[in-house]
This record gives sequence, C-alpha cells and structure tokens, in this order.
Amino acid sequence: MFFRRYSMILPVVLVLSVTIPGSAPAQTEPFKGLNEYILKAMKDWETPGLALAIVKNDSVIFIKGYGVKKMGESAPVTPRTIFAIASTTKAMTAACLGMLVDSAKVRWDDPITKFLPWFQLSDPYVTRELTVRDILCHRSGLERGDNLWYFSPYSREEVLRRVRFLKPAWSFRSRYGYQNIMFVAAGQIIPSVTGMTWDAFIADRLFTPLGMTRTNTSVKSLTGMEDVATPHEKIDDIMQPVVWPNFDNVGSAGAVNSCVQDMAQWLRLNLNGGVFKGKTLLSADVIKEMQTPQTIIRIDSVDQALRPSNHFAAYGFGWTLRDYLGRKLVQHDGALDGMRARVAFVPEEKLGFVILMNSQNTNLHSSIAYRILDRYLGGPLRDWSSELLKIVKEQEEKNKAEEKKTIDSRVKGTKPSLALEDFAGTYDNEMYGPVTMKLEDGKLRVQFYPTYEGSMDHWHYDTFQVVWKDRSLGKDMITFTLGPEGKVSELRWQGFTMFKRTK
Repeated sequence: MFFRRYSMILPVVLVLSVTIPGSAPAQTEPFKGLNEYILKAMKDWETPGLALAIVKNDSVIFIKGYGVKKMGESAPVTPRTIFAIASTTKAMTAACLGMLVDSAKVRWDDPITKFLPWFQLSDPYVTRELTVRDILCHRSGLERGDNLWYFSPYSREEVLRRVRFLKPAWSFRSRYGYQNIMFVAAGQIIPSVTGMTWDAFIADRLFTPLGMTRTNTSVKSLTGMEDVATPHEKIDDIMQPVVWPNFDNVGSAGAVNSCVQDMAQWLRLNLNGGVFKGKTLLSADVIKEMQTPQTIIRIDSVDQALRPSNHFAAYGFGWTLRDYLGRKLVQHDGALDGMRARVAFVPEEKLGFVILMNSQNTNLHSSIAYRILDRYLGGPLRDWSSELLKIVKEQEEKNKAEEKKTIDSRVKGTKPSLALEDFAGTYDNEMYGPVTMKLEDGKLRVQFYPTYEGSMDHWHYDTFQVVWKDRSLGKDMITFTLGPEGKVSELRWQGFTMFKRTK
C-alpha cells in the first residue's frame, strides 16, 4: 500500500446489546469485567465503534455493539451493524472451493490452468505447477503487488491478466508470503466450474443456508441499507470519517461486508465440523484440510516475547493457525481502509468469537481477543491493551524519527535539472498502467488511476513530493531520471515501482 499518516483523538463510547433467539442470554457478560475492559481499551486505542460476538458450544452466548457508527453522531453500533470483514473473506472463499471439492468438481492439487487456461505468471514453470492448494496457503512466491487492485480501475479478470508482470519475491513454495491476488484467482475458479459468479455462489451456498441475511459482497449493496458503520482514519493527526472504498475487484480476497450477528453463524459452522442446524454444508474432510497447516509462518521476536506459549504458526486454507496456552487457535484478521476485523476459534473448546471495528490503525482487536482467550483457557490475567499499545507507541516514535531523518536529508538550494514542462507527459508500467504528469498553474500535477490525483512540490534535485487530493492517501515522493539525451526517461515512485516515459 501507499504510505499513510496516523494520529489519535478520543471517541464517544456507547454500549448496546441484544439477545439472539434460541441462545444463551447474550446481554450478560461471559466473565466479569469484559465490558469495562473493552470500553477502556476503545478509549485508549481511540476506536469509534466495535461489535463483538462470542460462540460457545454452538450457541451465541454474548453479542454486543459498542461505541458509535460514525464520529460526531449518536447512532450506536449494534450486532446488526455492517462492517467490512476484509481478508476474513478468504476462509469463506476457501470453503466455497471446498464445496466444489466435496462434489468432485475440484481437487486441492489441481493446477490453476485447468480452470483458468489463460492464466499466466512471469515464470512458465510456476504457471504450469501452481495449484489450488498453493494459492489458498500463500506459497506462490510472488510479492504482494496490491497496487494492482487497490483503487485501480481494473476488473478481477484484468487484475489476473496483469499479474503475469508481477515478479517473484522468493522461490515458488519456498516460504509463506501473503498474497491477495492469488485469492482473487481462487474466486475466479468458481465461475469457470459452476457458471455462477463468486458473488452469486457464496450467497447461494453459504450466506443463505447460514441465515446471513445482512451479508453481501459489494460496497454497492450498502446503498439504502440501514445500520451501516462508517470507516474512520487518522488524517493529518485527526481521526475522521472517510468514505467506504470500493474494492469489489478484490472480491474473493476481501470484499465481504457483514455484521457480528451473521458472522456468529459462520463461526458455528466451522466449530461444528461443517454442519449447521443439522445440515452438512461442508464435509468433515474439507474442514480438517482447511484447518491443517499447509505453509509454515515464522514467529517473530516480538510475538515470541508477548506469547511465550506460542510454539508454531502456519497457514491453512484462508486461516492462520497457531498454538496458544496448549490449544490450537484458528483465526484470521482483516483490514481495509477505515475498518478492521478478527475471526477466531478454538476447536477443542467449541469456542469462537468475531470482532468488527470501524477504524483501521489499531490493535484493539488483538487486545480483546487475547483477553477472551486468557479467561476461557485459564491464562494469567494480562492487560493486553496496555502491552500492545506500548509497542505501537514505540513504533510510532521510530516512524516519526525516520520521517524526520527524511526531512533532514533534504538538500536545500537545489532545483530541477529541466524546466517543469519537460517533466510533463505520460509514463507507463506494463503491470500498473499509465501515470500522467501535467503542468497547471506553474505546478506539476500527477494522475494515476481515478483516485490518485495531486499537486507536486519540488523536494530536491529531480525529486518531488506529491500531496494527494484525497488526504487519506497521505504523501509520496516521485523521482525523475534523465536518459543519455538529457531528457526525462522514467519516474520512480517511493515504495512503488518504475514507470517509463512513453510520450
């Protein structure tokens, strides 16, 4: 992603609870102090709104909304409030493919080209050998390349067509490397096999049987819906509402929108071995395979220090797997602009929970998740919120120091090698497409995709800083390079890639 700037203010915090018919009293705290802990943590992390559901032994035992749907307004979050669940969509996509495995239309080790014969990567060997299993457990070897879909004008099919230009970051199947675009490919297998779009299939085969009536796969479906949360981001040191981004083109990797009331039913399905209210939606073999380690994930030093009981981490099919306090923990996080989510469960304890929030720059979901796990699994009582917040604050100070270092390294008194009009033109990248530079009112202006538009200020030499019109996108550095003829030949985008001048 492009670089962002974040800061903090305090939100208004409210609480609202309901009881789900046929379940335990949902408004009663499952353990003493949970509400108090969440409310304090929300203030500390400055998160406007949050919803939580806990499932135990196939019942929703606790479900609440906290805070507000939109800062500056009083409408509270409820268990029916819609949030983006982002990458927690991935396990749902894997489940949909599991249904096709159950019906013998797909095998986990089928090559992708069996279903998408036009699909191509930069390496012919990987193109030929890449399987359904590979793309569901993040071992393609590709770098992320998220800017291919992030606010791009490209359809899912066009994103996959252009991925042939994405270079590998390491060897095929050699290590774990999170990859959203491969999950887009996973979703596109479904129409090639069934004739139904991924959107239609997941609604018909998963949402409808589970009674997930408020769940959808497109931001367009939110128009006219009631009880929808507003995303929030910190822009120029102020937390504020932002518009719902349209990431429909990432589809099966992260486009589902839902509420904790619906997501609790998805948890029940997974905790009950693929059976929901007596009906088998997924075989026990598929559930087992989804929750089986497929790719090893290295545990970093910070994670090891925070959770010494955690000895391994791996990725299954759409799920991250690890041990915690002697139990197997199955979970996945989700994050899109202004929203954050966690879905987690402990199969041995028949325990699961979902946390949805309307702010992104927070580890509040982890703070609550481990509080719940500790209380149910018998761990020591820890203030996870304070511990994680301390780490985040320290990292923020490091980031500020790096930013200051960048500012201090600016060379004053320099000027561009050429007149500004000589930098104007079109620059192209074979994967991402064109960037246009125009000279307007004595300033260079850049246009990339429909969203990335902004004016550029000279930084030093042939480097310019662009301030995006959409302030949630922050600022970036763009450096121009001259060719042998003394004319501009390319531009390099900080944290991005190179674009060659075409005219």
